[in-house]
Amino acid sequence: MDHQQVLTIARDGLLVLLTVVAPLLVVVLGVGLVVSILQAATQIHEQTLSFVPKLLAAFATLGIAGPWMLQTLVDFIRQTLMNIPNVVG
Repeated sequence: MDHQQVLTIARDGLLVLLTVVAPLLVVVLGVGLVVSILQAATQIHEQTLSFVPKLLAAFATLGIAGPWMLQTLVDFIRQTLMNIPNVVG
């Protein structure tokens, strides 16, 4: 196993990680931005007012995109485990 194979596995892992996490981060970022704009416009600065919508958006996103995220991770792990004999041998 040379350094190129290690770098390829690490790169693929990071790409899968970013692909899986991106929908959740984008939704929470968007909700946080909208709530912050509303708080600035109404001059209400309550911490829970920004936390609860982001939490609800995160759970909704996980409920909608969760099966896809899980399938993507399972496919990557399966591919990595099936590739062990090629890397070691």
